[in-house]
Amino acid sequence: MLAKTFSAAVIGIDAYPVEIEVNVTGAGANVPESMVSIVGLPDAAVKESRDRVRSAILSSGMVPPRGSTVVNLAPADLRKEGAAFDLGIALGMLAASGSIPKEPLAVAAVLGELALDGTVRPVRGALPIAARLAENGGLEALLVPAANAEEAALGAGESLPVYPVANLRDAIDQISRGYGQPCRASIAEYQAGLQENIPDFADVKGQKMARRALEIAAAGGHNCLMIGPPGTGKSMLAMRLPGILPPMNRAETLETSRIHSVLGLLSSGQPLLNRRPFRAPHHTISDVGLIGGGRDPHPGEISLAHNGVLFLDELPEFKRNVLEVLRQPLENGWITVSRASGNCTFPARFILCAAMNPCPCGRGEYELGCTCRPEEKRRYRKKISGPLLDRIDLQVEVRQLSEAELLAAPDGESSAVIRERVIAARRLQEERLGRRKLYCNAQLTSRDLQEFCRLSSGGQMLMRQAIARFKLSPRAYDRILKVARTIADLAGSASLQEEHIFEAINYRRGED
Repeated sequence: MLAKTFSAAVIGIDAYPVEIEVNVTGAGANVPESMVSIVGLPDAAVKESRDRVRSAILSSGMVPPRGSTVVNLAPADLRKEGAAFDLGIALGMLAASGSIPKEPLAVAAVLGELALDGTVRPVRGALPIAARLAENGGLEALLVPAANAEEAALGAGESLPVYPVANLRDAIDQISRGYGQPCRASIAEYQAGLQENIPDFADVKGQKMARRALEIAAAGGHNCLMIGPPGTGKSMLAMRLPGILPPMNRAETLETSRIHSVLGLLSSGQPLLNRRPFRAPHHTISDVGLIGGGRDPHPGEISLAHNGVLFLDELPEFKRNVLEVLRQPLENGWITVSRASGNCTFPARFILCAAMNPCPCGRGEYELGCTCRPEEKRRYRKKISGPLLDRIDLQVEVRQLSEAELLAAPDGESSAVIRERVIAARRLQEERLGRRKLYCNAQLTSRDLQEFCRLSSGGQMLMRQAIARFKLSPRAYDRILKVARTIADLAGSASLQEEHIFEAINYRRGED
C-alpha cells in the first residue's frame, strides 16, 4: 500500500519542499520483519532513520509494517541531509500499513527528529521551512516539534496552521482523531525588550573621538577601525555599538532570524531575534568559517552578522586570506559560495567594526614604553591590505587615558540618547533614499553621491588637499563623501558644509 506526506529540506538558507512516499509490499502475519530502504539521495543521518523510526514506533505502542518498505524522498536529484524526515517517514510507514488514515497525512507537512522512545526532537531551519511550505500552498496542516512550534508559526503566518507535537503518539493521535489548537505567534511580541541587557555607552570613560566615530558608523551604516594600545577600551566600545543602532523592522527581523534558524541558533523560548546581532569571531577562524561554505554550503559569521555588527578584534592577527575574502561582501552586501553541489548566495550586509594595536608591542608611543622600530610598525600595519582599508570608512585613534580620566567617573552620554540621534539621522536617509530601495548612506552609489553630496568651492578645496595628502583612491574619495553626508544628517543639515567634510577627512588615515 502506498502513502505519502510532505516535509522540507534546507539548501543554504533556502528551503524546498520534499514529498515522502512510502510503499509497503508483501505485508502479512507470516511475513518476516520489514526490510526498509530509503532512496532519494539520503545522507547517512537520513539512512539511519530506519532504526530510529522502528524503535520509536514500537515505543509508541504500534507495530512496524512487515514486508518490503521503500521510502522515496522526492525530488530524487537533490541531496537530503539531517534527521528532520524521521517523523514524516514514521507516519508514512504507519499509513502505508493501514495503522492510521492516509487522507489527512496526504495534505499535511511533517517535520521532526525521533528519539528511540518516540520523543520528537527539534530540528534546524523551521522558520524558512514553514515560510516556504506556506508560500507553496495546498497544505492543511504543518506538524512540527513542540520546541519549534513558535518559530514555525512565525514563518507560516496565517497561511498554514502549525500544530506542535511532543512525541510520535501525539502525532498519530492528531492525524487519526483531528488536530488540536494551532500555535499562534506574533512578531511584535518577540520584538519587545529590544534594548534590554545591552552594554551602555554611559559606562565608557573618555574616548570622545572614538564614541563620535561609532555614532557616525551607526547613523550611516559605515565600517569602522579603532587603533590603540591594549586596555584603552576598543572592545568595550565595539560591544556597545549594537545598542545605538535603530531597531530592526519586520523584514530585517525575519531575514536575520532565518539565517540563525538554519544553523539551529534560535531557542524555543526566543524563536525570533529581537535585537541586531553582534558577532565576534576569534582571529583563528578560517575563511569558510567567516564567509560560509562546506560541502553543503552553510552561512558563515558574516551572514550571522547580517543587519548587525561584525567585530574583528586584533585585526592583524587574522590570516591574510581570511581578511581578503571580506572585500566582496563589504561592497555588495552578499556572498556567493560555489561548490560542486551548487551555488548558494547568503546575505551579508553588516557594519564591520575592527580593532588593532598600533604596533607589535601594542604601546604605540615612546612615552608608553614602545620599543618597536619604524620598519616593524610598518610591517605590522601592512598585514592589513590597502584594498581592505579602502573599504573601511572610519579609522580612529583610541588613545591611552590620562590619570585624571582614569580616576574620574564615566561622564558620557547613554546609549539611549545617542540612539535617538541615530534614529533621526536614519529617518532622514530613508526619506531621501526610500524610492531607490536604499536605507543608509553607506549604500550610496556614485550617481547618488553626485545628487546628494554636492560640494561647495570650500569643500572642493578641502577634498583636493585630502586627495594630495592621503593619496586617496576613487573609492576612498566616495567614502569620505558618504561619511560627510552622515555627519550632515546627524546635524540635521540638508547640504554638506565644510565642517562636515573636514570631520570626515579626519577619519581617514594615510599609510605610515
